Amino acid sequence: MLHTQMFRRLFASVALVAATSACGDVIRQGKSPVVLVIDKLTGTLQSDVVVNKCTPPAAPCPTIFNDMGQATMHLVPKDILIDPTPNNQVTITRYHVTYRRADGRNTPGVDVPFGFDGAVTGTIPESGTASFAFELVRHVAKEESPLAQLATSPNVINTIAEITFYGTDLVGNAVSATGFMTIEFGNFGDQ
Repeated sequence: MLHTQMFRRLFASVALVAATSACGDVIRQGKSPVVLVIDKLTGTLQSDVVVNKCTPPAAPCPTIFNDMGQATMHLVPKDILIDPTPNNQVTITRYHVTYRRADGRNTPGVDVPFGFDGAVTGTIPESGTASFAFELVRHVAKEESPLAQLATSPNVINTIAEITFYGTDLVGNAVSATGFMTIEFGNFGDQ
C-alpha cells in the first residue's frame, strides 16, 4: 500500500513537470498576452561593398549603398481561448543586428561587421500582419574593416545576420522576436 502511494506521487510529479515544460517557454516570454512571430525576413542576400556607377561621359564613380531588409510579422495569443483585443497590438520601436560566421571567427571589426541598433516603427494589429523596411547593413559598415578590404579583393565573407525586433503592446508589456538571414559580403560585378 505504501509502495502504491509513493508510485502515485512520483507519477503525479513527473506528469506535472512534463505538462508545465511543454508550454513553459511560450508562457515565460514576457508579460504580454501575445507572442511576436516573424513570418518572413527579406533583404539583399549579396551585399555589394562598392558599386561603380557609370554615367557617360564621366569615369566610373565608386559608390557605397546601404542594404535594406523587410520584415513581415504577426501576433499569436498565448491563451488560444481568449480573443485578441486592440490592447494586444504591438508597436515595434527598435531592432538590433549582429553578424556571425559559421566558422566561428566572429570578432566585430575583424571577421564580421560591427553589430548595431536601429530605430524602426511599425504596429502589428491584434489580427493580421504588418510589414516594414529596416536597415540591414549600414553605409559605415562598408567603410570599416573587414568590409572595406573587400572593395579591392575577390574574397567573400559569408555571415548569418541575427535580427532582434523590440516593441511593446498597447498596455506597455515588452515583446521581442528574433530572426536570421544569410548575407554574403563582397565586391560583386556591377551592372
